Amino acid sequence: MAVRAISHVAVGVRDMERSLLFWRDALGLFVKLDAIEELPGISGQPARKRRAVYLGWSEGPRESFVVLDQPLSVEPSGEPARLFQTGVHHFSFWVDDMAQNVARVRAAGFDVLFEPATGDTVAYGEAPGGTVLSTFLRDPDGNYVQLDQRVRDPGA
Repeated sequence: MAVRAISHVAVGVRDMERSLLFWRDALGLFVKLDAIEELPGISGQPARKRRAVYLGWSEGPRESFVVLDQPLSVEPSGEPARLFQTGVHHFSFWVDDMAQNVARVRAAGFDVLFEPATGDTVAYGEAPGGTVLSTFLRDPDGNYVQLDQRVRDPGA
């Protein structure tokens, strides 16, 4: 059985309401589910409660999504990854209108780490000649989020 797609990405957060200002309001994701969940203990840890907010950009039973995860039975701990360290250090979303997304992020008071810059889409598995705009953001907990917009399809 081969991997077909990413099911979801879980992002640990310290303050759900503050995080929703970024993920829902600034990025434009919509809330699919907001629930208190109890998870079984893993690796000798006790069971834990969390507030989990499931966010999406499209509907459907096989669509990828993001889960914001705020621990309720323990204090949140740890620091976000630094760019290019070992492990997952950022993830990226395709967007249709980079300028609109960047403006919405800034209007909500969040930082855009650099102005959108162009690059080739070969690294995205496409033929040479395509162009993508990319920028990086940071969520309220310091996690890196990249936005990409395809501005010229390969061979166009």
